[in-house]
Amino acid sequence: MTKILIAELERLLNSGGAHVGLEDVAKNIPFELLGEKPHGLPYSIWQLVEHIRIAQWDMLEFSRDDQHKSPKWPQEYWPVESAPKNEEEWENSLKHISSDLKSFIKLLGTADLFEPIPHGSGQNLLREALQIADHTAYHLAEIVVLRRLLGIWRTNN
Repeated sequence: MTKILIAELERLLNSGGAHVGLEDVAKNIPFELLGEKPHGLPYSIWQLVEHIRIAQWDMLEFSRDDQHKSPKWPQEYWPVESAPKNEEEWENSLKHISSDLKSFIKLLGTADLFEPIPHGSGQNLLREALQIADHTAYHLAEIVVLRRLLGIWRTNN
């Protein structure tokens, strides 16, 4: 039963099933549009991707390291800059999201999904997995909206 649950969590975390995943959402975005905030929206694509990276990293580290200190909410979960400094910074952010997600999925197979995390306040790996999936899906949908407003959704993918 646990193997089935882990497989379903892995599917949910990797692609979402009912929604697009990060790879599709981030594909073929012109670099110069990563920092745009169309129609007065508060965040750019870059800021949303970085927020996903920071939050997912925090949940991963919290789940596996009892010495981990979370960033200050909300200011340290959001980049101040609207756009990445260069394409390398953009690519590194995407790579870190992918790498951290793989690490989290690997972690799912090493412990009891339902056992409370000893240094937490009731969290367990199942809850953290669902939170990563939910949080990421929410912000991926925002990126799709931004891409639609910028006229770059599914036009060149």
